[in-house]
Amino acid sequence: MPLAASHREAIISACPLFEGLDARGAGAFADVAVEVEFGADRAIAREGEIGSGMFIIVEGHVRVVREGKVVTHLGAGEFFGELSVLDGAPRNASVWADVPTTCLAVSTWDAERVMRDEPGVALALLRVLAGRLREAVADHRY
Repeated sequence: MPLAASHREAIISACPLFEGLDARGAGAFADVAVEVEFGADRAIAREGEIGSGMFIIVEGHVRVVREGKVVTHLGAGEFFGELSVLDGAPRNASVWADVPTTCLAVSTWDAERVMRDEPGVALALLRVLAGRLREAVADHRY
């Protein structure tokens, strides 16, 4: 049975990617989110391919693989694919379902439309990504 709109909105509101997002922005993103299921050991995203959307994990967990090496594992409430949505560049990692996994998926074109209509969504994304960039830069200082 598909998730109710209110449940999709609650998942989006709790996702770290949308920290600080107001109810209107969360609702707009929930309206375009689609529930998708992946079987165990199924590729969800492939390194080097152009991404067509982003994902928030509802249930299950995935492994993120870059250049053949597992770099991290993600579980419920975590997200991936947001960079390809923002810049249109090829994915920098593959993502595989470790177990049967359910995600909320948002296509690039829907995400772009929501960000244009609800600037708070774009601002929330930028804040989280800026924080990640600062961490990455700090990790590589000599």
